[in-house]
Amino acid sequence: MPTRESESERQMSRIVVYGAAGKAGSRVVTEAAARGHEVTAVARDTSRLGRLPDGVRAVTGDVTDQGSVTDLAKGADALVLTVGGPDPALYTDAVDTAAAAVRALGPAGPRIVHMGGGASLLNTDGVRFFDAPGFPEEFKPYAIGQIRALDAYRSLGDDVTWTYFSPPPVHFAPGARTGAYRTGLDTPVTGPDGQARISYEDYAAALVDEIENPRHLNRRFTAGY
Repeated sequence: MPTRESESERQMSRIVVYGAAGKAGSRVVTEAAARGHEVTAVARDTSRLGRLPDGVRAVTGDVTDQGSVTDLAKGADALVLTVGGPDPALYTDAVDTAAAAVRALGPAGPRIVHMGGGASLLNTDGVRFFDAPGFPEEFKPYAIGQIRALDAYRSLGDDVTWTYFSPPPVHFAPGARTGAYRTGLDTPVTGPDGQARISYEDYAAALVDEIENPRHLNRRFTAGY
């Protein structure tokens, strides 16, 4: 489990969260704000953001709008993408837009932290969960989009810094924040029962930990109990 810095030692970051009205994005906003980071919560409809923590700025924006993303990226340390939907093109459009914004800003551009999918993780046979028998049909459009997003990140050059963070492929739901988790790379982090689990709350904690203490630059990682 990663060690946590004290608040006095932690370097505060400017973090822009797209998809801030969603289950994951809202928790990332709450987690980052609680640690004293300067947070901008972005949603297409800011009325869906609900009550935000003190100091969080609400902005109307779309992760596929190049001008909006570039403007919000100026001065930011991290662009967090927690967006999703049944259109597979959304995910690669988000990658392309964020990468273009980072490139436009040059060395001052922020790092991209992408909430990925678990379907591209490998099972014990070395097969992607997406390719294994029985993968649910209703989740395939989302999984295809996230798999293509991961491929798009891996094809970027060294002028864009990114991290793709996969939750467990199945057991990922709202729950308690414990702050205790373990990380892995391309295979799920499993517990004694052989299952990979994490709450949205601890996923958000792990994501903000990664922003504060980068350990997975230009690669994918995952987390679980």
